[in-house]
Amino acid sequence: MGSEPAARPARRPLTIGVPKGRILTELTPLFGRLGIDLTVFAGDSRKLLVDVAERAGVPAHRLLLLRPTDVPTYVEAGVADLAACGSDTLEENGADVLEPLDLGVGRCRLSVAGPASLAAGGLGAFTRVRVATKYPSITRQFFRARGIEATIIHLYGSVELAALAGLSDLVVDLVSSGATLRENGLAELETIRTISTRLVVNRASLKTRHGEIARLLETLEAGLGGAT
Repeated sequence: MGSEPAARPARRPLTIGVPKGRILTELTPLFGRLGIDLTVFAGDSRKLLVDVAERAGVPAHRLLLLRPTDVPTYVEAGVADLAACGSDTLEENGADVLEPLDLGVGRCRLSVAGPASLAAGGLGAFTRVRVATKYPSITRQFFRARGIEATIIHLYGSVELAALAGLSDLVVDLVSSGATLRENGLAELETIRTISTRLVVNRASLKTRHGEIARLLETLEAGLGGAT
């Protein structure tokens, strides 16, 4: 008797990364239109990885809950086939990933801020400055383009405190309503970028799993069109 042909290894499920924090809440109804339930990470859940079995109309998939700054790394490495990620993080990280869709959530500004007393004059008074930020690469490029010599102080916590405590002259951070700045006697001096959340895709995955990813993109685009 001839030997039985070897069974093909099971194809791994499509792996989707989502960021922890506020954006996860905004993404939940959007991904819900795809049948992808992000509430598995809600409330007191400590889950970081969830495998979801195939069900009617929804293929099997794996969800990864990631620190926002780690999202581009997971996608570039192919551990996540696609993910949601802020455009600020993508630019700062410089990862080689595709950005086929703006998801339209998490909109805010990346701005220079400082003491409210500087609001009228803006950055014109500075030739050199100390700047605290979570975005050293973007910040360095911005001040260099303005011809201002900037000493960049890379922080991971509240950058507003750096200006209040005297560690820096200015800060570069995300601004939404501006309430935190105002409550601490700071003002937005200049906007560097407008920021939103993008869907990013691994380059190899787009080729090897084109059909799955294309269908997902079409559904998301249709949902975004209906929301506007």
